[in-house]
Amino acid sequence: MSENNERRERVRELVREVLAAVPEENEPAKAYPEHVRVNSLPPERPKDFDRDESSKSLITEDDLRGLEEGDRLRISEGAKFTPLAGDIIAAKNITLVTKQPRMPSFKVTSVAIGCDHGGFELKEKLAGFLSGKGLKVRDFGTNSKDSVDYPDFAHAVALAVSKNQADAGIVIDGAGIGSAMTANKVPGVLAAACYNPALAKNAREHNGANVLTLGSGQNGFEEAREIVTAFLTHEISEPRHERRVGKIRTIEGQYANRS
Repeated sequence: MSENNERRERVRELVREVLAAVPEENEPAKAYPEHVRVNSLPPERPKDFDRDESSKSLITEDDLRGLEEGDRLRISEGAKFTPLAGDIIAAKNITLVTKQPRMPSFKVTSVAIGCDHGGFELKEKLAGFLSGKGLKVRDFGTNSKDSVDYPDFAHAVALAVSKNQADAGIVIDGAGIGSAMTANKVPGVLAAACYNPALAKNAREHNGANVLTLGSGQNGFEEAREIVTAFLTHEISEPRHERRVGKIRTIEGQYANRS
C-alpha cells in the first residue's frame, strides 16, 4: 500500500518538474470582430397631422374624440362636417390639413398643340401648363384671335403625331368636333373629342387615342386642364383593347391606297 503511495507521489513530482521546465507564454487575447449595428430603416419623417380621417367624406363629432387643443386633423379634399363637429373644431382650435391627391405621372414626353381663333386663349394656358410640367410642347398656332380655319391647325398637329415628331397631340376649336374629323383623316392618327376626364381616360385606355380635341365653348381652363391631364397620364395596356384598336388600323389600311 505504501509502495503504491510512494509511486504516485513520484509520478506527481515528475509531472511538476516537467511543467516547471516548460516556459510560460502569454497567450494573446483573441480579437473578436466588432459588432456594428446598422440601422437600415430611414428616419421616420414627422407627420404634419395628429389624426388621419382623410378616407371619410363626412366628419362627425365621433371622429374628433380624443383630439386635444390645437391638434391637427387630416381630411380629404371637399370633406364636410356635421354642425357639432364644426363647433368642436372651432372650440379646440383644431387645424385642418387637406390631403393632397397624388399627381399621376405623364405617359408622354412631348405634345403637339394647335388651335383656331376660338381656342387661342385656352391653347395658350394649356401650353403653359404642360411646359410647367416638364413636357416638350410644339406649338403649331394659331397665335392670335384673328379668324382662321381650324382644319389647317388640326392637320398640322395630326401630321406631327403621325410622323412621331410628338408623342401626342391636342387641338382646340369651338366645339372640338371639326378638329377631330380633320385629324382622323391623317394616317396613324386616332383623335377623340372629349368633354370630361372620364372620356379622356377611356379614349386612351380603350381606344388608343393619340390626339385629343377640345371645345373652348364647352370647357373652361380648369376643366380642360383636368381633361388633358387624364388624357396624358393614361395609355392603352389591356390586350383586348389593343386587339380592337388593331382592327381600327386594319380598316384604315383597307382604304389608305384608294384613289
